Amino acid sequence: MNLYNTLTKKIEKLIPHKEGEINMYTCGPTVYNYAHIGNLRTYIFEDVLEKALKLEGYKVNRVMNITDVGHMTDDGDDGEDKMSKASRLTGKTPIEIALFYTEAFFKDLKKLNIRKPNIIAKATDNINEYIKIIEGLLEKRYAYISNGNVYFDVTKFKNYYELSGKNPDELKIAVRNDVEEDTYKKNPFDFGLWMTNSKFSNQILKWNSPWGIGYPGWHIECSGIAIKYLGEYLDIHCGGIDSIFPHNTNELAQSEAYLGHKWCNYWLHAEHLNDSTGKMSKSKGEFLTISLLEDKGYDPLAYRLFCLQSHYRNQLLFSYSSLDIAQNTYNKLKNKIRSLILVSGDYYDEKINDLYYNKFIEALNDNINTSNALTVLYDVLKDDDLSAEKKLKLVSIFDKVLSLSLFEFEEKEIDEDLRYEIELKIKQRAKAKVKKDYDTADKIRLELENKGIILKDTREGTVYEIRRN
Repeated sequence: MNLYNTLTKKIEKLIPHKEGEINMYTCGPTVYNYAHIGNLRTYIFEDVLEKALKLEGYKVNRVMNITDVGHMTDDGDDGEDKMSKASRLTGKTPIEIALFYTEAFFKDLKKLNIRKPNIIAKATDNINEYIKIIEGLLEKRYAYISNGNVYFDVTKFKNYYELSGKNPDELKIAVRNDVEEDTYKKNPFDFGLWMTNSKFSNQILKWNSPWGIGYPGWHIECSGIAIKYLGEYLDIHCGGIDSIFPHNTNELAQSEAYLGHKWCNYWLHAEHLNDSTGKMSKSKGEFLTISLLEDKGYDPLAYRLFCLQSHYRNQLLFSYSSLDIAQNTYNKLKNKIRSLILVSGDYYDEKINDLYYNKFIEALNDNINTSNALTVLYDVLKDDDLSAEKKLKLVSIFDKVLSLSLFEFEEKEIDEDLRYEIELKIKQRAKAKVKKDYDTADKIRLELENKGIILKDTREGTVYEIRRN
């Protein structure tokens, strides 16, 4: 498998630390609100990556964090803690808020067929891990104490800007009326590891530490959780492109400073989902969630298909018209699979077609090119030289990665009475055609067509598609 590595800015062959095994860390949600569909695009990509690795025989150890403390409102180290802000606005405790939105996030994952990682760890459950790392960073002089707070000194880490590809001049702190610069830092890009004396004296979630009662910085949680559950070496670290700086940059710096060696070999980032006004976010326009799309009549898996049609490293423009097309394509896919099932035998005993299987693997190996992988799926379904059984066998394998539930149908879609009627009419029509009674055959076709059932004669036999209003 070849993957684009944000660290080196080029596509590289995946070589794990341990043969046949992948340690993979993916940044999880900050559970102060529902995940919007832009957030979920990244989780869909990470899900496909994990399933592609497993299809190729890797054992994947994947860990994800749940940020229930320490994530600031401006995604850096300034601003108010998002959990505390949500608590202040709603009157609920941070724990209540975190539990509610964590469950909402898991429901979204289920709707989108995103597999939950092996380990999901809450930030608040791992305070001792962060304290241990911070103590190590102080001992190695990568960190310093100022005004009772502990900061990481970015000037001590020589490759600090390598991941982002930026330089200090490009990343100067913008002047903002609502954010007060922390004057206790030695350098403007130093970041907080532990805060005991922040400007938010009423911070709700606090813990004891060697430096006083306070709370951890946002970035330290991912390092602490990853090292605790995956050890000193990561193969792959994933996230959204807006996490590169400062979050992933700070993770990398503090982890390698603490461990004393390279921490992660491959950094992968998914691009933004945009709407007509730009990057999708919770703070502007219509707050698009999976539940909202469902309320508007869309299948969540049509949104998954919409995302898979584009490469994860390309910005994707969302519109309802584009989602309409994806929904229509998804419905046709399901109808085609259902039709093939009705004319097939036991497709699981069929030998796979190596040509298409290899093409599918090649698409995944090409930096998780889901667009090309879908093209292979469509080519299989259109190939008249393949039997229904071989088509279904291939699609069943592909769907282990694509996870579009192509073999699952709602009860109303496979109503037994309707199925019996259609099959009976198809048999009657076949007999009429054998007798060259084409008038009767055409009448049967037209009768079914008036009921929204479209017949198509193929190499495998007559299949049908149910068109619903």
